[in-house]
Amino acid sequence: MLGTSPRALLAQWPQPENSQASSVRAGHSIFDPPDGFTDGDAPPRRRNRSMIQLMQHETGDDGYWLQFAPTSLLYKSYLAGEKESRIAANWLVDKDRGLIFETALGGRVGLVRYGNSDPLNPEGWQLDLEGAALPRVDPKLESDPLEAVDFRVGFLSTWRSGPTAVKAGYYHLSSHAGDEFLINNPTFHRINYVRDSAIIGISQDLTPDVTAYGEFAYAFGAEAGAEPIELQYGLQYTPKVTGWPGSPFVAVNGHTREDFGWITSINMQAGWLFRSRSTNRTFRLGMQYYDGPSMQWEFVNRHESLFGGGIWFDY
Repeated sequence: MLGTSPRALLAQWPQPENSQASSVRAGHSIFDPPDGFTDGDAPPRRRNRSMIQLMQHETGDDGYWLQFAPTSLLYKSYLAGEKESRIAANWLVDKDRGLIFETALGGRVGLVRYGNSDPLNPEGWQLDLEGAALPRVDPKLESDPLEAVDFRVGFLSTWRSGPTAVKAGYYHLSSHAGDEFLINNPTFHRINYVRDSAIIGISQDLTPDVTAYGEFAYAFGAEAGAEPIELQYGLQYTPKVTGWPGSPFVAVNGHTREDFGWITSINMQAGWLFRSRSTNRTFRLGMQYYDGPSMQWEFVNRHESLFGGGIWFDY
Protein backbone atom coordinates (compact mmCIF):
# COMPACT_ATOMS: atom_id res chain seq x y z
CA MET A 1 0.00 0.00 0.00
CA LEU A 2 3.03 2.27 0.16
CA GLY A 3 2.85 5.09 -2.33
CA THR A 4 -0.92 4.86 -2.59
CA SER A 5 -2.67 8.19 -2.12
CA PRO A 6 -5.24 8.63 0.67
CA ARG A 7 -7.94 9.31 -1.94
CA ALA A 8 -7.15 6.01 -3.70
CA LEU A 9 -7.31 4.17 -0.35
CA LEU A 10 -10.62 5.82 0.42
CA ALA A 11 -12.05 4.69 -2.91
CA GLN A 12 -11.33 1.04 -1.86
CA TRP A 13 -13.27 1.28 1.42
CA PRO A 14 -16.87 0.01 1.55
CA GLN A 15 -19.27 2.93 1.02
CA PRO A 16 -22.69 2.52 2.70
CA GLU A 17 -25.57 3.84 0.63
CA ASN A 18 -27.13 6.06 3.34
CA SER A 19 -24.08 7.85 4.64
CA GLN A 20 -22.02 10.92 4.05
CA ALA A 21 -19.81 8.98 1.65
CA SER A 22 -21.14 10.91 -1.32
CA SER A 23 -19.99 14.12 0.32
CA VAL A 24 -16.55 12.61 0.92
CA ARG A 25 -16.29 11.37 -2.66
CA ALA A 26 -17.31 14.85 -3.79
CA GLY A 27 -14.19 16.20 -2.22
CA HIS A 28 -15.50 17.71 1.02
CA SER A 29 -12.86 15.89 3.07
CA ILE A 30 -10.67 12.83 2.59
CA PHE A 31 -9.98 12.63 6.33
CA ASP A 32 -13.55 12.05 7.58
CA PRO A 33 -14.73 8.49 6.75
CA PRO A 34 -18.51 8.13 6.44
CA ASP A 35 -20.51 7.63 9.65
CA GLY A 36 -21.64 4.18 8.57
CA PHE A 37 -18.10 2.82 8.15
CA THR A 38 -17.41 0.09 10.72
CA ASP A 39 -14.52 -1.88 9.23
CA GLY A 40 -12.06 -2.66 12.03
CA ASP A 41 -9.14 -1.99 9.70
CA ALA A 42 -10.20 1.63 9.16
CA PRO A 43 -8.10 4.38 10.71
CA PRO A 44 -9.81 6.28 13.54
CA ARG A 45 -12.08 9.10 12.42
CA ARG A 46 -10.63 12.59 12.74
CA ARG A 47 -13.37 15.08 13.52
CA ASN A 48 -12.99 18.55 12.07
CA ARG A 49 -15.87 20.74 13.31
CA SER A 50 -15.80 23.31 10.52
CA MET A 51 -15.69 20.59 7.85
CA ILE A 52 -18.61 18.75 9.46
CA GLN A 53 -20.62 21.98 9.49
CA LEU A 54 -19.82 22.52 5.81
CA MET A 55 -20.94 18.97 5.00
CA GLN A 56 -24.16 19.43 6.99
CA HIS A 57 -24.94 22.67 5.17
CA GLU A 58 -24.31 21.22 1.71
CA THR A 59 -26.00 17.85 2.24
CA GLY A 60 -29.05 19.18 4.10
CA ASP A 61 -28.22 17.32 7.34
CA ASP A 62 -28.40 20.62 9.20
CA GLY A 63 -29.07 20.31 12.92
CA TYR A 64 -28.69 22.93 15.62
CA TRP A 65 -25.19 24.09 16.48
CA LEU A 66 -23.46 27.17 17.85
CA GLN A 67 -22.51 29.78 15.24
CA PHE A 68 -20.74 33.10 15.59
CA ALA A 69 -21.63 36.00 13.25
CA PRO A 70 -24.39 34.13 11.36
CA THR A 71 -25.06 35.55 7.92
CA SER A 72 -28.87 35.84 8.20
CA LEU A 73 -31.53 36.93 10.70
CA LEU A 74 -34.20 34.85 12.42
CA TYR A 75 -36.54 37.85 12.81
CA LYS A 76 -36.39 40.07 9.74
CA SER A 77 -36.85 43.83 9.84
CA TYR A 78 -40.24 45.19 8.81
CA LEU A 79 -40.05 46.26 5.16
CA ALA A 80 -42.31 49.30 5.67
CA GLY A 81 -41.07 50.09 9.19
CA GLU A 82 -39.82 53.66 8.95
CA LYS A 83 -37.40 53.37 11.89
CA GLU A 84 -35.70 50.07 11.05
CA SER A 85 -31.88 49.87 10.93
CA ARG A 86 -31.00 49.51 7.24
CA ILE A 87 -29.47 51.36 4.29
CA ALA A 88 -31.99 53.43 2.34
CA ALA A 89 -32.50 56.52 0.22
CA ASN A 90 -35.99 57.96 -0.32
CA TRP A 91 -36.97 60.93 -2.50
CA LEU A 92 -40.34 62.05 -1.15
CA VAL A 93 -42.64 64.98 -1.87
CA ASP A 94 -44.55 66.53 1.00
CA LYS A 95 -47.87 68.04 -0.06
CA ASP A 96 -47.13 71.20 1.97
CA ARG A 97 -43.41 71.81 1.46
CA GLY A 98 -42.18 69.93 -1.61
CA LEU A 99 -39.23 67.56 -2.03
CA ILE A 100 -37.33 66.06 0.90
CA PHE A 101 -34.56 63.46 0.96
CA GLU A 102 -35.01 60.84 3.71
CA THR A 103 -32.13 58.39 4.22
CA ALA A 104 -30.85 55.62 6.47
CA LEU A 105 -27.30 54.45 7.03
CA GLY A 106 -26.99 51.44 9.30
CA GLY A 107 -27.73 47.78 9.61
CA ARG A 108 -28.59 44.80 11.77
CA VAL A 109 -26.38 41.73 12.17
CA GLY A 110 -26.33 38.52 14.14
CA LEU A 111 -23.70 38.09 16.84
CA VAL A 112 -24.31 34.48 17.86
CA ARG A 113 -26.84 31.79 16.97
CA TYR A 114 -27.74 28.39 18.32
CA GLY A 115 -29.71 26.89 15.45
CA ASN A 116 -29.44 25.73 11.88
CA SER A 117 -27.64 27.53 9.07
CA ASP A 118 -30.31 27.67 6.37
CA PRO A 119 -30.46 31.37 5.37
CA LEU A 120 -33.95 31.17 3.83
CA ASN A 121 -35.56 28.98 6.49
CA PRO A 122 -33.54 29.62 9.64
CA GLU A 123 -34.48 28.26 13.05
CA GLY A 124 -33.11 28.51 16.56
CA TRP A 125 -32.13 31.35 18.88
CA GLN A 126 -30.00 34.38 17.97
CA LEU A 127 -28.62 37.58 19.47
CA ASP A 128 -28.62 40.62 17.14
CA LEU A 129 -27.02 44.05 17.21
CA GLU A 130 -28.60 46.98 15.34
CA GLY A 131 -27.74 50.61 14.76
CA ALA A 132 -28.46 53.38 12.28
CA ALA A 133 -28.42 57.09 11.59
CA LEU A 134 -31.68 58.22 9.97
CA PRO A 135 -31.10 61.74 8.57
CA ARG A 136 -33.25 64.08 6.48
CA VAL A 137 -31.81 66.58 4.00
CA ASP A 138 -33.58 69.49 2.31
CA PRO A 139 -32.47 69.30 -1.36
CA LYS A 140 -34.32 72.48 -2.31
CA LEU A 141 -31.79 74.75 -0.61
CA GLU A 142 -28.39 75.46 -2.11
CA SER A 143 -26.28 73.75 0.56
CA ASP A 144 -28.62 70.72 0.99
CA PRO A 145 -28.77 71.35 4.75
CA LEU A 146 -29.36 68.59 7.24
CA GLU A 147 -32.79 69.18 8.75
CA ALA A 148 -32.75 66.51 11.42
CA VAL A 149 -31.43 63.07 12.24
CA ASP A 150 -32.60 60.24 14.48
CA PHE A 151 -30.00 57.86 15.92
CA ARG A 152 -30.98 54.33 16.85
CA VAL A 153 -29.05 51.51 18.54
CA GLY A 154 -30.22 48.30 20.19
CA PHE A 155 -29.91 44.61 21.01
CA LEU A 156 -32.42 41.91 20.12
CA SER A 157 -32.86 38.34 21.32
CA THR A 158 -34.73 36.46 18.59
CA TRP A 159 -36.19 32.98 18.23
CA ARG A 160 -37.76 31.19 15.27
CA SER A 161 -39.41 27.82 14.75
CA GLY A 162 -41.06 27.16 11.40
CA PRO A 163 -43.34 30.07 10.43
CA THR A 164 -43.27 31.75 13.87
CA ALA A 165 -40.62 34.20 15.07
CA VAL A 166 -40.41 36.15 18.33
CA LYS A 167 -38.11 38.98 19.38
CA ALA A 168 -37.42 40.79 22.64
CA GLY A 169 -34.86 43.43 23.40
CA TYR A 170 -33.97 47.06 23.88
CA TYR A 171 -33.47 50.09 21.67
CA HIS A 172 -32.39 53.68 22.23
CA LEU A 173 -33.53 56.45 19.90
CA SER A 174 -32.56 60.10 20.15
CA SER A 175 -33.62 62.93 17.82
CA HIS A 176 -31.55 65.96 16.81
CA ALA A 177 -32.10 69.06 14.68
CA GLY A 178 -29.43 69.93 12.13
CA ASP A 179 -27.13 72.92 12.76
CA GLU A 180 -27.94 74.61 9.44
CA PHE A 181 -31.64 74.03 9.99
CA LEU A 182 -31.43 75.83 13.34
CA ILE A 183 -29.53 78.71 11.72
CA ASN A 184 -32.14 78.99 8.95
CA ASN A 185 -35.02 78.72 11.46
CA PRO A 186 -34.00 80.76 14.50
CA THR A 187 -37.49 80.62 16.06
CA PHE A 188 -37.60 76.80 16.01
CA HIS A 189 -37.74 75.33 19.50
CA ARG A 190 -35.39 72.35 19.61
CA ILE A 191 -36.33 69.42 21.87
CA ASN A 192 -34.25 66.55 23.19
CA TYR A 193 -36.59 63.72 22.18
CA VAL A 194 -35.29 60.43 23.63
CA ARG A 195 -36.69 56.92 23.96
CA ASP A 196 -35.09 54.02 25.86
CA SER A 197 -37.49 51.21 25.17
CA ALA A 198 -37.99 47.53 25.94
CA ILE A 199 -39.63 45.78 22.99
CA ILE A 200 -41.32 42.47 22.24
CA GLY A 201 -42.65 41.37 18.87
CA ILE A 202 -44.08 38.38 17.03
CA SER A 203 -43.96 37.60 13.31
CA GLN A 204 -46.07 34.89 11.66
CA ASP A 205 -45.78 33.58 8.10
CA LEU A 206 -49.41 33.14 7.05
CA THR A 207 -48.18 31.57 3.81
CA PRO A 208 -44.62 31.14 2.50
CA ASP A 209 -44.97 34.60 0.91
CA VAL A 210 -47.20 36.57 3.32
CA THR A 211 -46.14 37.66 6.80
CA ALA A 212 -48.11 39.42 9.55
CA TYR A 213 -46.47 40.94 12.62
CA GLY A 214 -47.11 42.96 15.74
CA GLU A 215 -44.81 44.70 18.22
CA PHE A 216 -45.16 46.40 21.61
CA ALA A 217 -42.59 48.79 23.06
CA TYR A 218 -42.47 50.52 26.45
CA ALA A 219 -40.12 53.45 26.99
CA PHE A 220 -38.84 53.22 30.55
CA GLY A 221 -36.72 56.28 29.78
CA ALA A 222 -38.45 59.09 27.87
CA GLU A 223 -37.73 62.81 27.45
CA ALA A 224 -39.14 65.89 25.70
CA GLY A 225 -42.64 64.74 24.85
CA ALA A 226 -41.92 61.03 24.42
CA GLU A 227 -44.56 58.86 26.10
CA PRO A 228 -44.08 55.22 27.16
CA ILE A 229 -46.23 53.10 24.81
CA GLU A 230 -45.51 52.42 21.15
CA LEU A 231 -47.17 49.84 18.86
CA GLN A 232 -46.27 48.54 15.40
CA TYR A 233 -48.20 46.12 13.23
CA GLY A 234 -48.28 45.24 9.59
CA LEU A 235 -48.56 42.88 6.67
CA GLN A 236 -46.08 42.20 3.87
CA TYR A 237 -45.92 40.11 0.70
CA THR A 238 -42.38 38.98 -0.10
CA PRO A 239 -41.95 35.84 -2.24
CA LYS A 240 -38.84 33.83 -1.38
CA VAL A 241 -37.45 34.14 -4.89
CA THR A 242 -33.69 34.44 -5.01
CA GLY A 243 -31.39 35.95 -7.60
CA TRP A 244 -32.43 37.27 -10.99
CA PRO A 245 -35.03 38.44 -12.02
CA GLY A 246 -36.31 39.07 -8.49
CA SER A 247 -39.96 39.39 -7.46
CA PRO A 248 -42.58 42.01 -6.54
CA PHE A 249 -43.17 43.05 -2.94
CA VAL A 250 -45.92 44.92 -1.09
CA ALA A 251 -45.75 46.07 2.53
CA VAL A 252 -47.87 48.18 4.87
CA ASN A 253 -46.90 49.24 8.40
CA GLY A 254 -48.94 50.93 11.11
CA HIS A 255 -47.12 52.79 13.90
CA THR A 256 -49.12 54.04 16.89
CA ARG A 257 -47.47 56.13 19.60
CA GLU A 258 -48.85 57.41 22.87
CA ASP A 259 -47.07 60.69 22.15
CA PHE A 260 -49.64 63.46 21.75
CA GLY A 261 -52.81 61.40 21.89
CA TRP A 262 -52.04 58.04 20.26
CA ILE A 263 -51.09 59.51 16.91
CA THR A 264 -50.74 56.85 14.20
CA SER A 265 -48.79 56.69 10.95
CA ILE A 266 -49.37 54.50 7.91
CA ASN A 267 -46.44 53.64 5.65
CA MET A 268 -46.98 51.71 2.40
CA GLN A 269 -44.37 50.46 -0.04
CA ALA A 270 -44.51 48.44 -3.27
CA GLY A 271 -41.95 47.58 -5.90
CA TRP A 272 -39.37 45.00 -6.94
CA LEU A 273 -37.14 42.96 -4.65
CA PHE A 274 -33.92 41.01 -5.18
CA ARG A 275 -32.98 38.41 -2.55
CA SER A 276 -29.62 36.76 -1.82
CA ARG A 277 -29.76 32.97 -1.57
CA SER A 278 -26.70 32.81 0.70
CA THR A 279 -27.67 35.54 3.21
CA ASN A 280 -31.43 36.26 2.70
CA ARG A 281 -30.55 39.97 2.50
CA THR A 282 -32.65 41.99 0.09
CA PHE A 283 -32.27 44.97 -2.21
CA ARG A 284 -35.50 46.75 -3.09
CA LEU A 285 -36.62 49.60 -5.27
CA GLY A 286 -40.12 50.97 -5.46
CA MET A 287 -42.69 53.56 -4.43
CA GLN A 288 -43.66 54.78 -0.97
CA TYR A 289 -46.62 56.59 0.58
CA TYR A 290 -46.53 57.85 4.17
CA ASP A 291 -49.12 59.70 6.21
CA GLY A 292 -48.80 60.56 9.88
CA PRO A 293 -46.53 62.33 12.35
CA SER A 294 -43.21 63.44 10.94
CA MET A 295 -40.78 60.63 10.23
CA GLN A 296 -38.20 62.80 11.96
CA TRP A 297 -39.21 62.58 15.61
CA GLU A 298 -37.58 65.92 16.39
CA PHE A 299 -40.64 67.44 14.69
CA VAL A 300 -43.14 65.84 17.06
CA ASN A 301 -45.98 68.27 16.31
CA ARG A 302 -45.70 68.11 12.51
CA HIS A 303 -48.02 66.04 10.33
CA GLU A 304 -46.72 64.81 6.96
CA SER A 305 -48.20 63.27 3.83
CA LEU A 306 -45.34 62.02 1.67
CA PHE A 307 -45.20 60.25 -1.69
CA GLY A 308 -42.23 59.23 -3.80
CA GLY A 309 -39.72 56.52 -4.54
CA GLY A 310 -36.77 54.89 -2.87
CA ILE A 311 -34.22 52.13 -2.62
CA TRP A 312 -33.69 49.93 0.42
CA PHE A 313 -31.07 47.39 1.46
CA ASP A 314 -32.35 45.16 4.27
CA TYR A 315 -30.27 42.82 6.35
